[in-house]
Amino acid sequence: MPKFAANLTMMFNEVPFLQRFPAAAQAGFTAVEFLFPYEHGADEIAAQLKANKLENVLFNMPPGDWTAGERGITSLPGREAEFRAGVAKAIAYAKALGTPRLHAMAGLLPEGADAAVHRKVFIDNLRYACAEAAQHGITILIEPINTRDIPRYFLNTQADAHAIREEVGADNLKVQMDFYHVQIVEGDIAMKLRRYLPHVGHIQIAGVPERHEPDTGEINYAYLFRLLDELGYDGWLGCEYRPAKGTVEGLGWMKALCP
Repeated sequence: MPKFAANLTMMFNEVPFLQRFPAAAQAGFTAVEFLFPYEHGADEIAAQLKANKLENVLFNMPPGDWTAGERGITSLPGREAEFRAGVAKAIAYAKALGTPRLHAMAGLLPEGADAAVHRKVFIDNLRYACAEAAQHGITILIEPINTRDIPRYFLNTQADAHAIREEVGADNLKVQMDFYHVQIVEGDIAMKLRRYLPHVGHIQIAGVPERHEPDTGEINYAYLFRLLDELGYDGWLGCEYRPAKGTVEGLGWMKALCP
């Protein structure tokens, strides 16, 4: 039976961020994830997790200037010092929140840039992050993202992500497999899941193409959920989707897809 974690960046937007924790608990969730915690003190978020008996399963490292359009700095030459400071900040939050996974966003590949240079920076930075995180039992994640939603994003396919994972060579580096992005970029989700699951550290879900509830669109999630059970996946499924209407009103998909 799949275990679902509410993504509090996309879900429960009817209320401010800190109020989304009790809203998720009241809706039946026992775990949450979110993009970034840094606008709030770690103690504030930890208090919400404790009060609402929630586990935080994932958040992202600082992504650079998000409001200016940056989407991570892990592969960006010249930003290594900033990246290392971000690793320290993310680990401090993760320790306070009991978070076992951190996603290092790769960043955008500038027009005309040498992809090989960015790849080397990406690998070097990941080796540093993994070494730091390993001291605290934390797993680092990298995620292939489709270029329709984020044009010029550095990492796009499962094969590329796993090739980088192998080259980094750290036991605590895994791939974050978002079925939404996989379907848009390359499809064949089930076979990729069978091939790569031992090295997948987290899974996320959403309907394709609108990124609404998983019971909408072209992906057969009932089949994929059964496959995950068959393959013995015992991790969380992050619900990283935008509710089509209200968050609670759209939660019927869980019973419909997991009878």
